[in-house]
Amino acid sequence: MQLSSLQMDRAAGAVLASAAGDALGSQYEFGGALADDAPVAFGRGRFGHAVGEWTDDTSMAMPLLQALAAGSSLEDAGVLGSVAGAWHEWAKTSLDVGIQTRGVLSSFGDRPTEEEARQAAQAAHRATGRSGGNGALMRTGPVALGYLDRDPADLARVAGRIAALTHFEQDNADACAIWCLAIRHAILTGELDVRGQVAFLAPDRRARWAALIDEALAAGAHPRDFAAQNGWVVAALQAALAAIAGSASLVDALERAVRGGNDTDTVAAIAGALAGALHGGSAVPLSWQRILHGWPDLRANDLTRLAVLAVNGGRADSEGWPTAPRQRVYPGDHLYTHPHDDGVLVGSIAALDRLPADVDAVVSLCRVGTDQVPAGAESVQVWLIDREGRNANLDLVLAGAVDAIAALRAEGRRVFVHCAEARSRTSAVAALYGARHRGVPLDRAWEDVRATLPEFAPQGFLRAAVERIASAS
Repeated sequence: MQLSSLQMDRAAGAVLASAAGDALGSQYEFGGALADDAPVAFGRGRFGHAVGEWTDDTSMAMPLLQALAAGSSLEDAGVLGSVAGAWHEWAKTSLDVGIQTRGVLSSFGDRPTEEEARQAAQAAHRATGRSGGNGALMRTGPVALGYLDRDPADLARVAGRIAALTHFEQDNADACAIWCLAIRHAILTGELDVRGQVAFLAPDRRARWAALIDEALAAGAHPRDFAAQNGWVVAALQAALAAIAGSASLVDALERAVRGGNDTDTVAAIAGALAGALHGGSAVPLSWQRILHGWPDLRANDLTRLAVLAVNGGRADSEGWPTAPRQRVYPGDHLYTHPHDDGVLVGSIAALDRLPADVDAVVSLCRVGTDQVPAGAESVQVWLIDREGRNANLDLVLAGAVDAIAALRAEGRRVFVHCAEARSRTSAVAALYGARHRGVPLDRAWEDVRATLPEFAPQGFLRAAVERIASAS
């Protein structure tokens, strides 16, 4: 399916924001509710996860995302068996696995079939009389990416099928269907509509779910209202929805989810999948993306790449993005010292091939290949489209880019900032960095960057954004 740049940003957001919410909530897991003005920050997780490391919520989503990114069908029994096998292998070394999920995964071998996993889930349900934990919902976000151009009824059906690999209770199938459908709707339209997805459930279950959703959408509803039972899939969905519905931004939604207390990483991961589909991956702060990581040895840039491939059925675009080792290099090999900071270099993508050895961080304002940033250098990839109307979070992204440069410099790093030709995006970011972080009046910053970059030609909408951000700083 050919998505617009805004839709593709939202598709990536469904993955990035879920992982970010998971990692953000990790240190608060099973704690009490926090005050509305209490700060929320990344920290070491309750079960030993590192700062910025996602937990079981995102780890279990990864085999699903990777299957779609490889072009595989989640309706193939062999693929679902492989997903269950990947979960089984992951659980052997994971710091944390939910009780319900661990019981199921430990009951079959390394190479289960889909049917074996389903039977194990059913047996676990029968042994206890319930299997309504939130462990299926927490991982379900990526499923929607494979069904953006499909009948929503197909998505509802496969979401329930995947939920049943570990959780047999009907509430899990319903919750995963509703959430995946809402993510799909948000990616395609940019709108929040959870209640409308109830129509895809069996008629006898629609009224109950409509009432549950209305309760979460009620004025003043907060995730803490559902915290006592948010290990249950129904309350977890309600808490995540309340976090989003009462928020002003993606960050606000995730922080609200964490402040609700109890199963904070899972509620924030669930909320993040839908909030990211609404606001876009570009709404996930770069300061968060820089530290985000987890099993199986992936980082934020990898999540974006996998999300794009999942949407496109495993296929790269005509320029080979996002899988090609190199992206197109344009004529004009530009590499210059920033006029206000000699620890920052600015230029074009071509200059990646001749960076000084002491450059240990690269801030890319355009697409780059998988092997194009020099080995050993941190790669900060900024979602910034050089066309008006194509950036859902333009001011946030520009401010985040220059703040990332400043943070890297504060860490003692030497930074290279580039776009494709050092014309527009590099010019805008270089000027904003001078004004926001080097104390240079903006008019002078523009002139100094113009004198530095021979191809200086920032787009009008970027100039206007820089003016807005600088005047608010």
